[in-house]
Amino acid sequence: MFFLNKAIICPKIGYVIDFLSVYCFIFAIKRRKDMDKPPKKNKRDVFLTYKIWLSGVTGGGKVSDSTFALLHQINILGSIKTAADEIGISYRKAWGDIEQAETILGYQLIEKHRGGKDGGNSSLTSGGKKLLEAYHALQQRFDDSVEEAFAEFKKSVSSQHE
Repeated sequence: MFFLNKAIICPKIGYVIDFLSVYCFIFAIKRRKDMDKPPKKNKRDVFLTYKIWLSGVTGGGKVSDSTFALLHQINILGSIKTAADEIGISYRKAWGDIEQAETILGYQLIEKHRGGKDGGNSSLTSGGKKLLEAYHALQQRFDDSVEEAFAEFKKSVSSQHE
């Protein structure tokens, strides 16, 4: 992985993560595990949040944080329908997001096993599992880097008002 013109090139998957696609808003910086909890409000607090997604070089479509959340739930629950319900999207949207991700990445993410006596299930392919693991590692590195950079930013801003 290396930097080029404000972008990260990921040779293992062959895609560019453009820093312009990493949205940064000054609202809330929180670890992903705390994303469900709103920060305690103080009118003088400034927070930072961001999203990470992958897109193909041509810009057609994206693999968003909600797609990764869906893959994570499928990995845990073993069902696309149950995973979609868990994150609050329709089954149709879930399938559309999975198909779009597979098209962008160029490989299958889900193995679907049709019903039978006990019903069907879905699981991540080995490529899907590796992608999810790599995404979580990337997200952790971004969290750490953004948290450090934002702490420096807040320190710089607060020293100007003293």
